[in-house]
Amino acid sequence: MDEITRREGAGSLPFDVFSRQCPSRGTLEHVTGRWGSLTLTALHDSGARFNELRRRVDGVSEKMLSQTLHALERDGLVHREAQPTNPPHVDYSLTPLGHEVAGRLLGLIQLVEGRMPEVLDARSRYDEARPGQGLRP
Repeated sequence: MDEITRREGAGSLPFDVFSRQCPSRGTLEHVTGRWGSLTLTALHDSGARFNELRRRVDGVSEKMLSQTLHALERDGLVHREAQPTNPPHVDYSLTPLGHEVAGRLLGLIQLVEGRMPEVLDARSRYDEARPGQGLRP
């Protein structure tokens, strides 16, 4: 029996994101990737249609948003509902788990945004001490 199968059984080993075989790594990647975290937090306050999300998450391509939504839906974080209208449209919203994850991401986002003056100062000091080695935003 492989490690993933053992983990899926009732009362089996706890999940360990530091283990290469742990399925939680994939979900963590979906949640913390640039488009996943922005998509989840864009849906936090209310559901949205695809194009509304695309406008809200500035810079995401149609293809990347579609892939991100599929991954988050598969992980049980996003609910997709096709409306039987003419023309048809699809609404996306967060599941209860997705809402909890998005809430935690919002806390992190607020922390980072609130501390950006310190980050920008640190970047400037780093770039001055190491000319030509600084990463560009």
